[in-house]
Amino acid sequence: MESLTRVVVTGVGVVTSIGVGREVFWRHLLEGQSGISPVGSFDTSRFQVHLGGEVKAFRPEESVKHLPPESMGRGSHLAIAAARLAIEDAGLKTDDIDPMRVGVSMGTTSGEPKWIEQFDDRELAGKRDDIGEEFLNRYPCHVLAANVASELGFRGVNLVIPTACAAGNYAVAHAFDTIRCGDADVMLAGGSDPFSRITYTGFARLGAIAPERCQPFDKHRRGMIPGEGAAVLVIEPLARARARGARVYAELAGYGLSCDASHMTAPQSDGPVRAMQAALKDAGLAPHQISYISAHGTGTPTNDRVETLAVKQVFGEAASSVPMSSIKSMLGHTMGAASAIEAVACALAVWDDHIPPTINLDEPDPECDLDCVPGKARRATVEAAMNNAYAFGGNNASMIFRKCSDSDT
Repeated sequence: MESLTRVVVTGVGVVTSIGVGREVFWRHLLEGQSGISPVGSFDTSRFQVHLGGEVKAFRPEESVKHLPPESMGRGSHLAIAAARLAIEDAGLKTDDIDPMRVGVSMGTTSGEPKWIEQFDDRELAGKRDDIGEEFLNRYPCHVLAANVASELGFRGVNLVIPTACAAGNYAVAHAFDTIRCGDADVMLAGGSDPFSRITYTGFARLGAIAPERCQPFDKHRRGMIPGEGAAVLVIEPLARARARGARVYAELAGYGLSCDASHMTAPQSDGPVRAMQAALKDAGLAPHQISYISAHGTGTPTNDRVETLAVKQVFGEAASSVPMSSIKSMLGHTMGAASAIEAVACALAVWDDHIPPTINLDEPDPECDLDCVPGKARRATVEAAMNNAYAFGGNNASMIFRKCSDSDT
């Protein structure tokens, strides 16, 4: 049987509440900086919670140079900015690439919520006639990938996967398969979600937003904190990357997907277990060969407990020795961008041999008794990193990144 094409990450671009661009993002992540602050994009006085992980002082016109910035929403602005950063980081010369062989695969939860929020406001104000055709052109979530491709001039595979908080991993997995099957030479893959009044209201009414800070795996955790951001990874065949002398952050080793199909919001352990097992099988790795787990780690009581149980079931005796941290403790939950940003963190952990911490973890929950890297980053050899993401609707996705060696077979 002919072996599949080996696929690697050669560039990363991130736009987050703790920094924009690889260097700032990674430094602040390892320093344990928090991007959580009082919400500034809308009035939260009617809520009992007021914190979010917003990207401050973001200027879309610095990245959106060919399309009119006003013709799209913030989700597209963030996605385009991350894509430009990733291309630059990869050292790609767009003039040397066949645009028909470059694709875009993006994940999201809300797409462009600004437009549906405006729709709702006008409807409630009795101004339905003020809603124009721009709503249909700007709101559907497929515009995220379409706008990235249009802005950058790429005409290959183009797809948005809206599988909620696991969407970034799904999008990277799709790009992985696209390259492995030879349907593209380069893929831009990731996720984007802007801060949303709709999302904030929903989580607030669920009582899921923490009032002061996000504390994954802590005994006194009180919930998640919504955030926003975008991340894009440049993915290409190893042979192509080597031929152009590209820096390789990590190799995509495998992924696994599953669906609980049992509860709309509460995670179940069997779905995450199946996703992790499928990822290990696809990568040809055993649990003890995983050096780091990037947890979904939202900070809600149920999620953290169920995730701990799932890791124990898959990793067995190795569960107690593999470090697992949640960067949502610093960024908040960036929805469909979350696992894409965490994929960047995994690739950088493999490349840089550092593991980011879980901040605000002061008193570990006895039911979450794994090594959750409390407080401080850790220097460690990261041969392989697993990125886990679990979403509403029972969507689960695990992706594995590993060090790339020419001696691998």
